[in-house]
Formats: sequence, C-alpha cells, structure tokens
Amino acid sequence: MIQSAREWLEKDRRYVWHAMSGYPSGASTLVIEQGDGAWITDIEGNRYLDGMSGLWCVNVGYGREELARAAYEQLVKMPFYPLTRGHLPAIELGEKLNEWLAGEYAFFYSNSGSEANEIAFKVARQFHQQNGEPERWKFVSRYRAYHGQTMGALAATGQAQRKYRYEPLAPGFLHVPPPDSYRRPDELDPEAYGRECARDIERLIQWELPETVAAVILEPIITGGGILIPPDNYLPAVKEICERYGVLLIVDEVICGFGRIGTRFGHQSYGIEPDIVTMAKGITSAYSPLSATAVSQRIYEAFAGSGEYERLRHVNTFGGHPASCAVAIRNMQIMEDEELPERSAELGERLLKDLSELGEHPQVGDVRGKGLLVGIELVSEKQSKRPASPQTVAAFVSGCQKRGLIVGKNGDTAAGYNNVVTLAPPLSLTEGDLEFIGETLKRSLEDLPESAEESE
Repeated sequence: MIQSAREWLEKDRRYVWHAMSGYPSGASTLVIEQGDGAWITDIEGNRYLDGMSGLWCVNVGYGREELARAAYEQLVKMPFYPLTRGHLPAIELGEKLNEWLAGEYAFFYSNSGSEANEIAFKVARQFHQQNGEPERWKFVSRYRAYHGQTMGALAATGQAQRKYRYEPLAPGFLHVPPPDSYRRPDELDPEAYGRECARDIERLIQWELPETVAAVILEPIITGGGILIPPDNYLPAVKEICERYGVLLIVDEVICGFGRIGTRFGHQSYGIEPDIVTMAKGITSAYSPLSATAVSQRIYEAFAGSGEYERLRHVNTFGGHPASCAVAIRNMQIMEDEELPERSAELGERLLKDLSELGEHPQVGDVRGKGLLVGIELVSEKQSKRPASPQTVAAFVSGCQKRGLIVGKNGDTAAGYNNVVTLAPPLSLTEGDLEFIGETLKRSLEDLPESAEESE
C-alpha cells in the first residue's frame, strides 16, 4: 500500500499542475481517494475533517448517493443539449432558484463563478447601451475582494498578488477600501463605519462621473480576501447609493450563497434585492460544475429588441448541462429537507462561541464569522494589529492538518495581509464534527509561539 501511494504521488507530481503552484509541483501532499459526510480520506488511509468543504463548495457533504443518482438518471434520459434551445432541468432549476431568491429573475447558466461574473459584466454594459446610456462601462469593486480568475473577473478582484504578471487586464474596473470591521477606526462605531465605507463607493462614483459607472459588484462578506464582515447597515447603504445614481448592483453569491452564512443567499441577511446575482459552488455542492447569473426582469426585458445587436451574444457549450441542473435541483431539495441554511446559522453561532477563547492567545487578533464561515486573524502583536508572519500562518495550518483538520488561508491576496485562517465546513457536519473542529483549532494554536520574535 505504501509503495502504491508513492507511485500515485510521483504520477501526481509528474502529470498534474496544481492550483496556486509552480514547477516542480510540491503543492500536493495529499491525494484524496474518497469522502463521506464532512470527512475525506487520502490514498494512505488517513482521514481528515474537511474544514473548507473542498474549495468552499461541498455544502451538503460528501457521499450523497442521491446526487449521484440524479446525475445518472438524467444522463441516461438525455445526456446533453445546449441551451441554444431549452431542456426541462434548466427550466425546473430556474423556477427553484427564483423561489429561493424570492424574486423574479431570469438565469443564464455557465460552469464557474468566474464565468458567471463575466456574463454579469457583459449584461450590465449592454443593458445600459440599450437604455441609451452607452457611456456607462465602469465597475466598482473593493480591495481584498475576489471575483474570479478570468480576465474580466480578475480585473474586478481587488487582490494585487493574484493579478501580478497577468496585467493588463480588462479596463474599467475601479476599487475602494473594503469594510474591515477588525481594523475599524476607534472613533467610529459600527454603524458610522458602515456608512463611511458605503460613502467610499459613492465618492468614487462621483469622481468618475455617475453617467460612466455601470455597476457595483460585491460579495455580502469578503471571503477569500480574509472573511471581512461588514456592519449590518453597509449593504443597504450601498444599494441605496446604486439606486440614486442609476448604477446596477451585482451581488457575488458564489461562496456566501446556498446556506453558507445562515440564509439561503447571503444578501438576504442584509435585506436587499440585487439587480444581478451570480452563483456557483454550493449550487450543486460541487457534485457537478454549474453556475448561474440571475438578472432581474427589468434587465432581462431590455434584451427583447429585434435589432442585430440587441440580444445577448454569449454562448456556453456546457453551461446549464442537464445533469448539473438535475443535481442542483436535488441538492437544493436536500438543503430544504434538512434545513441546512438554518443549521449553518445555529452551528456557526455555537462554533464562534466555542472559539471565542482563542482570542486570549497573543497571536490571535480576531475571531469572526457568520454561519459556517469563520476567519481567525493571526497577528504578531495585538495592540498594533500587525499581521502575523507567513511562517506563523503556515505553522497553524500545518498543525491543524497533522491533527486531522483541513483549514484554509487567504494566500496570495493583498501583500502583507495574508494572515487569516479560514473555515467553511460542510453545512451537514455533526455535533461531534463541530466539537472536533473546536478542539483541534485550540490544540494547534497552543503550538504557536507566543511572541512575534519567536514566530519570525
């Protein structure tokens, strides 16, 4: 068995270029063979609780035979047809998504969150063109936010380290500081800080001229950039600003959606209705690739013209694949039957309470979260909030893995601020799983040095 594992590892290094790695690839220290519930097993038989749901996406957990069965039954019945025409799973899924969004949206399907955002940008620009405002082509995003790896989505991303050596990217993407409640100025209470962060967006719109701005794009919570949770009044204030200036609001729900932060979609926690919603990952719990760009009826109807360029000229071979749509429908039924969004809210609150004692450690600056989305910000010194060294963060992540817990970190985002350890476990995790996460984090933290000098 050991020899077999070594052979697989060697082939892995030879044939697979891993995400976020170079040559020779030393990134893959694990080759995963199977999963069950919140747990994964590698080719050597080691089990780990997957505290990141793969890549923020296996929301209902591993080993759901009913999802495999839904894909199988659809593949047998009708394995593929492009959405240049229609098919029943895409229609049924659109109806289900509208039910979850509690709105009236039309859906353009694709394969990934990056693609969903690319479509949102094209739709927003064309919408303004067809409304007689062709000068509206700019997009406002936030620093530290992540919106994808394609050239437009990466331009929207506010993480300079992800962009370096790939620029110039798509033009027209502008950025403002993010709402970072941990680093909120002392003189501002949370509500005042929320208003001020929203005002950053308004000021940028004014400086750029409102008639040139097409849309604002944001995640309800900045996820990959460090789990930055805004004050409760921030999103409503941004929505009001967008409406005042005729700017569309695109909400990126690729991670925050499908129960992750305790509601069906993250923006519902803040009581707003976006013009465009992008989604992926948890839509199928990653059992099959699928994403969707939801556009309001007002926007959709702007594409009703018969002129040569008035339709959306975008096509995607595998977008809305019948099997993926069938999986998504069944996945959402599971979430409803097992009340997983509500469970996320409940277990997330308990996990945060359990982890509150981590804040007593001199290397922990902040522990924050909403639902089953948690960030632990490591610092080298509490008073100054100076970010911990990469070595300290790596030691914490490694310590968790040695004890059987996979956690993430916000690597290669903003220079000097890659110091947040992240958690996004399956929403279906058990009571025992929750206890294991808490105990493992505490024990792994005990191994960290207690002074900045020792950690560097």
